[in-house]
Amino acid sequence: MTGAALPPAKRVTQRGLWFEEFEIGAVYEHRPGRTVTEADNVLFTTLTMNTQALHLDAAWSAEQPGFDGQRLINSMFTLSTIVGLSVAQLTQGTLVANLGFSDIAFPAPMFAGDTLYAETECTGKRESKSRPGEGVVSLTHIGRNQDGVVVARASRSTLVRLRPETD
Repeated sequence: MTGAALPPAKRVTQRGLWFEEFEIGAVYEHRPGRTVTEADNVLFTTLTMNTQALHLDAAWSAEQPGFDGQRLINSMFTLSTIVGLSVAQLTQGTLVANLGFSDIAFPAPMFAGDTLYAETECTGKRESKSRPGEGVVSLTHIGRNQDGVVVARASRSTLVRLRPETD
């Protein structure tokens, strides 16, 4: 080609789902997973001022029954990470607000070296009565370790934008 301009390339911006794109009953698997390190646990635990010895004190934890002497990964890190793993696929640029979390449970522990995988089920949705152009989406986030064991579960209510009208 001699000086001919190429047509502009199609540009695609990654975003989450508009309200209309959420499907009740659909399970969205978020990949890749996240291998959790000791540094992640210590940093998160100290940043949040959680001085629980089960997260920070290796010598003390080694003498405690129940977890083979291992320190536990901070459960709030686990919860934050399963929600974070969902952002790119579900809510990047389409979320207006988190409205609340409920039914949070941590049925099994996480340890340094475990890999956390997340999935989210859409459990309900409705258009907002008070905020035109937005809707409430109900989600259940589930975190599993590398063996498929559920390590965290939480229900979440979000406010999400409806698809913008185009000309």
